[in-house]
Amino acid sequence: MLLRWQLLGIISFLLIWEIGAILVKSDLILPSPARVATALYMLSGKNTFWLSIGGSFLRVLEAFILSTLIGLATGIISGIKPQARAFLNPLVVAMRATPVMALILVAMFWFPAWQVPVFSAILMAFPVMHTSTEAGVHAVDQKLLQMSNFFHVPSSLVFWRLRLPSALPYILSGAKNALGLSWKVVVAGEVLSQPRMALGTGMQEARLSIETTTVFAWAIITILLCGLSEYLFGLLADGLSVRFRQSSQEENQDLG
Repeated sequence: MLLRWQLLGIISFLLIWEIGAILVKSDLILPSPARVATALYMLSGKNTFWLSIGGSFLRVLEAFILSTLIGLATGIISGIKPQARAFLNPLVVAMRATPVMALILVAMFWFPAWQVPVFSAILMAFPVMHTSTEAGVHAVDQKLLQMSNFFHVPSSLVFWRLRLPSALPYILSGAKNALGLSWKVVVAGEVLSQPRMALGTGMQEARLSIETTTVFAWAIITILLCGLSEYLFGLLADGLSVRFRQSSQEENQDLG
């Protein structure tokens, strides 16, 4: 049933787009969906198109993994230690408030073109992962923590059996948001720094050539890749959650 509504939403969006293109009557301003689809088909026949997808994907993957690992580490520490939370909070707030374009422009002074998108995406996605992890660690039942302290339960056992299960939904949600943000920031960084073999570089080259239809085609493939990666990660996250819950239940039964 929900799939029907999703398809209806897509069809409605394409219809509004088509009507707008008819009213504007200029491919330079707003090309029709059919012309963009044709441009995308033409791009798909070029090796540079697939190499650009591969280059951007690797940058997104690198930024996502690093921001996730760093955010997990700092989020867990901040969630457990109030001193660490107070120490890191100004940095996290400042990074969250920094405009993406400003960060990319500054990074262009520090790094070569291919590293600028990765560095920028890490700094933008890290606060998302850090905040989600910290909130998840805080979500643990305080009465269970007090009971664990009263019975002198080892810290490692408290972490794996109490804190991590309560934090897992927050961590997976934060990771999904960080993945989508990584795609957006990486491509934006590529538009400005223009590394070789990148979606953003192809978009910028098409803009300089005043090929609006091709710009739309590059944008569409970026949206599709971002949406597909978030969807696949969502499936993986659901599977991990189910497996983790089953494992925890089996351990509780064994202890019982």
